[in-house]
Amino acid sequence: MAHSHVLLGAGDAPAKLTIRRIGMADLKDALRKGADDFLAMPTHALFMGAIYPIVGLLLARLAFGYSVLPLLYPLAAGFALIGPAAAIGLYELSRRREAGLDVSATHAFDVVYSSSLGAIVALGLLLLVLFGLWMMAANAIYIAAFGYAPPASIGGFLREVFTTEAGWRMIVAGNIVGFFFAVLALVVSVTSFPLLLDRDVGAAVALGTSIRVVLDNPVTMAAWGLIVAALLLIGSLPFFLGLAVVVPILGHATWHLYRRTIDTGDSPRPTQHEPQQHEGRYAADFPSVLFPWSK
Repeated sequence: MAHSHVLLGAGDAPAKLTIRRIGMADLKDALRKGADDFLAMPTHALFMGAIYPIVGLLLARLAFGYSVLPLLYPLAAGFALIGPAAAIGLYELSRRREAGLDVSATHAFDVVYSSSLGAIVALGLLLLVLFGLWMMAANAIYIAAFGYAPPASIGGFLREVFTTEAGWRMIVAGNIVGFFFAVLALVVSVTSFPLLLDRDVGAAVALGTSIRVVLDNPVTMAAWGLIVAALLLIGSLPFFLGLAVVVPILGHATWHLYRRTIDTGDSPRPTQHEPQQHEGRYAADFPSVLFPWSK
């Protein structure tokens, strides 16, 4: 029964969801609402988004310190593959704001008490598998171009990449393969995580619905993927710090895109297993405790 719930949700039969046709105006509206959520909840959004530049800087340090420089770009690009799962707290804050509920920072983690948690974890693991496969593919492409020897220096590596035939073959092949993984991640996750947060429909239904969204709106979803890629690229400069703004806006916008795209009908909502209330403050309250008017 537990496995059935993870795959198919709380209903007696798989939920029947209606996919709406959307256009560029809907993408623009989702981004506008995402930016509005960010401005209304800046401390919370930055709290979640700060994870991304920190991880990005750690990846850069790893590359420069441990001779994995050739994988720095694949690591940074591939991190976007697991972004939809990492942004689950942002979807929750947008959901609560839309419903007129409290949006203090601790509620970003309410998903851990949701009956949809198993399905969310299952899809998150699927994205992790995609990320792992992408890293293996990127490493194989580099080895095919330059062999197993690590770069002698940063300058030497850059010269090999941009001034040799092997380097340009690696760039072309890497971007083609990376594009394939990006499309696959988009198909899997464009609406699945917000849907599971909002409705207890199970991982299989959420995955199938996300695929249907892309198939029913191919041009619009392709445009959304390009917008996400462009904003992440802009946000990665300088030193990934811009992601502290870009990622929260995209996360909030993804919630509103889901709301415009899927009619959930009477599908069941997740049940919440509320934690015991304790006195005192917790790390999750930071930095919202510095801004009492946000509570």
